[in-house]
Amino acid sequence: MFRDIVALAFSNVKHRGVRSWLTMLGIFIGIAAVVSLISLAQGLQEAVTGQFSSIGPDRLVVSNAGTGFGPPGSTAVRALTEHDLEIIEPVPNVKQAVARLIRVVEVSYNEVSEYEYIASIPLEQEDVDAIYETLNVGVSEGRLLKSSDRGKVLLGNDFREGDDFDKKLRLGTTIDVQGTPFEIVGFLEKGSSFQVNSVILMSEEDLRDILALDDEIDMIMIIVSDRNHVESAATAIERAIRKDRNLDLGEEDFSVETPVQALEGVNTILTIINAIVTGIAGISLVVGGIGITNTMYTSILERTKEIGIMKAIGARNRDILSIFLIESGLLGLVGGVIGALGGLGLAFFVSFAAGSALGGLDFGVTFSPLLIGGAILFSSVIGIGAGVLPAIQASRLNIVEAMRS
Repeated sequence: MFRDIVALAFSNVKHRGVRSWLTMLGIFIGIAAVVSLISLAQGLQEAVTGQFSSIGPDRLVVSNAGTGFGPPGSTAVRALTEHDLEIIEPVPNVKQAVARLIRVVEVSYNEVSEYEYIASIPLEQEDVDAIYETLNVGVSEGRLLKSSDRGKVLLGNDFREGDDFDKKLRLGTTIDVQGTPFEIVGFLEKGSSFQVNSVILMSEEDLRDILALDDEIDMIMIIVSDRNHVESAATAIERAIRKDRNLDLGEEDFSVETPVQALEGVNTILTIINAIVTGIAGISLVVGGIGITNTMYTSILERTKEIGIMKAIGARNRDILSIFLIESGLLGLVGGVIGALGGLGLAFFVSFAAGSALGGLDFGVTFSPLLIGGAILFSSVIGIGAGVLPAIQASRLNIVEAMRS
């Protein structure tokens, strides 16, 4: 008997053809949006997390509180200086403190100019080794910069693969940085961080000369003696700089950030974004549910006489109820399956497009069978829930009144 009821429900949904597809459209859009957005958000979270993978657990960064967007130091109210470096070096648990300059400069080649990020290579070889260890990439062509190199640059992998200057850059090519010629001595390997892939590395002395900088520092990378003491080292550094600058607790015009703190901040933001976009996508599911309810009510009006005939030949109220609930559930189920597959396809397309546009960002899609299964189950529940009231109304129709219609 139940098999006959299911077969009849399938037949009714199939018979309505275009109307069934239009009814499922709201469910399809909602599920596709939910699946694609959550998959992309999870993939983005992993991609952004990967950007911090080059910063080891025994490292932290000191920078100044900025006034807007831009590279470290470019929007700072008060810049770090060599004096701050001298304050940090004797702090307990600080093994090594490396000053860095990170700026945006004009790069010209082949009569084409671009603005690119540039970072300094320290003067001491020990500090240079620490920088390369932190970047965690070698060279794909040429060699690394040395502390003694002048008039030379090391480029990220994007410069080797791209053609932003309408002409490929090669080893030995001379490019102009802020109007000063520099020879390319190497290209870095492709890394997981788009900052590394698109960076230009140059001697600190050369960078200070072309930008006319004195003892200004954009950020200080610190290596602690024991990774278990990162938090205590960060606290001690904050205390030392506050004391030197005569600042009270909470009035800091600088920041000391560990990789864990940076990741927590990013993950919090991404979680909030994920919740918002999922909520917006959920609106489509509500609209889809209302569409199913409307379709089922319309179906009752069209099939009133049919319902009366089924009751006259022995169909019970619960049989009529089951038929309409199965029909509405089928609309939700099919819409959910198509929506889940469409959303997954959309997520892969957006991931590919974003990865190509953002260069080195490894922006993948996190495929979760639990997410797909949950979305399909949820759409089925939405469909069944939307058909409850119409099904109850159909099951309670009077036989005589139904036969007369």
